[in-house]
Amino acid sequence: MDEKNSLTILSAFKWTAAYFGVMLFYTFLDVAVWRKIVPGDSEWLNTVTIALCMAGYLYLLGKNGLRLRLWENISVFGILSALVCALLFFVLLDHGLDPVLERFFPASELNYQEMTQGILKSPAAGFLQVCILAPFMEEILMRGYLLEGLTNRYGAAVGLLITAAVFAALHLNLVQSLSALICGLVLGLLYLKTGSILCCIVAHSVYNVISWIVIAVPGLAEFGL
Repeated sequence: MDEKNSLTILSAFKWTAAYFGVMLFYTFLDVAVWRKIVPGDSEWLNTVTIALCMAGYLYLLGKNGLRLRLWENISVFGILSALVCALLFFVLLDHGLDPVLERFFPASELNYQEMTQGILKSPAAGFLQVCILAPFMEEILMRGYLLEGLTNRYGAAVGLLITAAVFAALHLNLVQSLSALICGLVLGLLYLKTGSILCCIVAHSVYNVISWIVIAVPGLAEFGL
């Protein structure tokens, strides 16, 4: 880990709030501009907007000390661990915890279903947003920047708990947030164990890909997937 990247808890919350502001900005553009001006291509314009906003945010992180080290500490063990994590997330969360939470928080589940249906209006654009852009940006921010910086300053336990909690809060949905808290803890442990941000991106992305396929491909749900 890079000892130069040392963050205070306040700085971590500030950078998270800034990222939340970026999310609000591109969501506002999508709802208030793209869907009204070019409804047929709004999802693709939204995808481009998200990518540009994320690039700008990464640039600011770079100015503040982020070193984007995607290819460091890659190993067969790390990649296999990432794939195992993705499969466990799908089995234990999508088919274990989430169905239970859905019964306790029906309003949150309804909001989640509305979001997924909106993404599926343009499956290819939705795939890029959910399975590529979001895992890439979130893992760089949460694990590659915040977890590393907080760990360097306060130790692994504090860094792990704070980044997992922040990661959960970003999902803004009780059903998703509780699952995201578990994902955040596991992904944080994966990063601390392997030192590889790419392994975290792979685990996050593959999990989202599996979930997206089950939602997007008709008939898979009937087989219990």
